[in-house]
Amino acid sequence: MESQGRAASGSQPPGAAFARVLLKLSGQALEGPGHMAIDPTRTRELAAHIGQVRERGVDLAVVVGGGNIFRGVAAATGGMDRATADYIGMMATVQNALALQDALEHAGVDTRVMSAIEIKAVCEPYIRRRALRHIEKGRVVICASGTGNPYFSTDSAAALRALELSCQAILMAKREYDGVYDADPSMVPDARFIPALTHLEAIERGLKVMDTTALSLCMDNDLPIYVFKMTGDNIVRVLAGERVGTVVSSAGENGEGRV
Repeated sequence: MESQGRAASGSQPPGAAFARVLLKLSGQALEGPGHMAIDPTRTRELAAHIGQVRERGVDLAVVVGGGNIFRGVAAATGGMDRATADYIGMMATVQNALALQDALEHAGVDTRVMSAIEIKAVCEPYIRRRALRHIEKGRVVICASGTGNPYFSTDSAAALRALELSCQAILMAKREYDGVYDADPSMVPDARFIPALTHLEAIERGLKVMDTTALSLCMDNDLPIYVFKMTGDNIVRVLAGERVGTVVSSAGENGEGRV
């Protein structure tokens, strides 16, 4: 397992700060004008960004949300059974994963979709050792259906898969904001940008980095989270070790995180 060993040992490809990362995308990242759930143009742009990661020789797994199609929590608030709503949300993530896979393969990036809920007609079941093998072969692995369990968000799935697949960091790519703020910038115009903080600070201050379960898992395992806007060459800059957006790590303001 050459690639897995490289990630575990911290040896990076030339010019890259990481050997292996997990990219967390919200469902809204695929959304287009007029609330189009999956916009082909936007999806191709995402595929181009992901292709840049592979061009640098960095191993990559992706977890994508489903909020552009269906939000389980919102449906449960409206009276739907929470577990049923969450399962429907998991199906939405599969739709997004398949759309992203199609765009990536059109861009020449070898990709596999692996679902925590078995849907053998359209994608593989998520099996950790098989996912690692795909990554070792240079394929992008898109992990769909969250953790496969209700009451767990795709943030929790991102933290879990990142640890299972020996990723060195989670890259949280945002569509609207360039990092973490001390308040919602859409509600508070003078919200202050936070360049670095610890996982515990994010939990205690209720900052919307990831949900509490995901942040706790990252904190317990010293897994840094890089939050930045998915635009221009930001993802390349993050991979090169530049400070872009917000770093959530064990070190907080006293360090760069584990790079």
